[in-house]
Amino acid sequence: MSSALAVGAATVLADGSIDFNVQGVIDNFWQLTIDGLSYGSIYALVAVGYTLVYGVLRLINFAHSEIFMLGMFGTYIGLELLGFTPSGNTYAEGTGATIVFLGLAMLFGMATSGAAAVGLERVAYRPLRKRGAKPLIFLITAIGMSFVIQEFVHFVLPKFVDDLGGTNAQQPIKLVDPKVQFEIFGAPVTNVTLIIVASAVVLAIATEILINRTKLGRGIRAVAQDPNTATLMGVSRERVIMLTFLIGGVLAGAAAMLYTLKIPSGIIFSGGFILGIKAFSAAVLGGIGNLRGALLGGLILGVVENYGQILFGTEWRDVVAFVLLVLVLMFRPTGILGESLGKARV
Repeated sequence: MSSALAVGAATVLADGSIDFNVQGVIDNFWQLTIDGLSYGSIYALVAVGYTLVYGVLRLINFAHSEIFMLGMFGTYIGLELLGFTPSGNTYAEGTGATIVFLGLAMLFGMATSGAAAVGLERVAYRPLRKRGAKPLIFLITAIGMSFVIQEFVHFVLPKFVDDLGGTNAQQPIKLVDPKVQFEIFGAPVTNVTLIIVASAVVLAIATEILINRTKLGRGIRAVAQDPNTATLMGVSRERVIMLTFLIGGVLAGAAAMLYTLKIPSGIIFSGGFILGIKAFSAAVLGGIGNLRGALLGGLILGVVENYGQILFGTEWRDVVAFVLLVLVLMFRPTGILGESLGKARV
């Protein structure tokens, strides 16, 4: 955030009252909106994973935040294998090479998160389905797997691979040096923001087409609406479930690479926890089980929390995000769009 925004940030007064910096929001409205959309795009991609799994299984996969975190590590490992050594310095070998590295980094992140999501489904959730476990057992398992994956990266991974995982964040990855490309009403738009938003839009459109215009998508919606009837019609429920986890994981991996562009020093074992909760909030905000709702909820959440950190203070950023969720659910419990995946129209 620029120094102007930092100066304009609201502060909590010594007596505990809050200084509402309305003027700061007005003065920096467009800059806050642009930055909020970049964060919101990342939330939206992760939120799709939550909403797809919920739509098909009625399962809140709280371990999805760690799938996102593994995607960040996958990006990091992939770049090292390609010869890029993260050092905190910006990569400066030309535009063409940077684009290649960005594409390959995203592929590594997507492959890692996709494989991890499928593995999570096979190891943790499939045995429970075969035993006819109750929904509460699935929920407890999801929370447990979240901590298992976190602590694996925190304590176990460093014992096998030097300088990977552990308590401290990895060396920052800086493939792109933020540079202003143009301005919108005086607010600068950087190349990093353009990459994040454009990538998120392309991936969102591709996911929308996949779900609503393909045979696989029809299978996913059929299982979400009525799994028993879908099975009788020849749809493999287990295959649909596996592919649903794969799609969510792949999008989380893409979001992980975009997040490292925004926050180069954010690759740490706990780096997905808060972001995952916000992405889940975005899915609920837009309408849990609704693909477009997840995308809309992510964008709204990113923008509103950005306004809130100036209005109330940076330490209130996360609070604003969750208060927004509560307020929406008070008046519209099904979320903004509310339509479930199984009822979505083609």
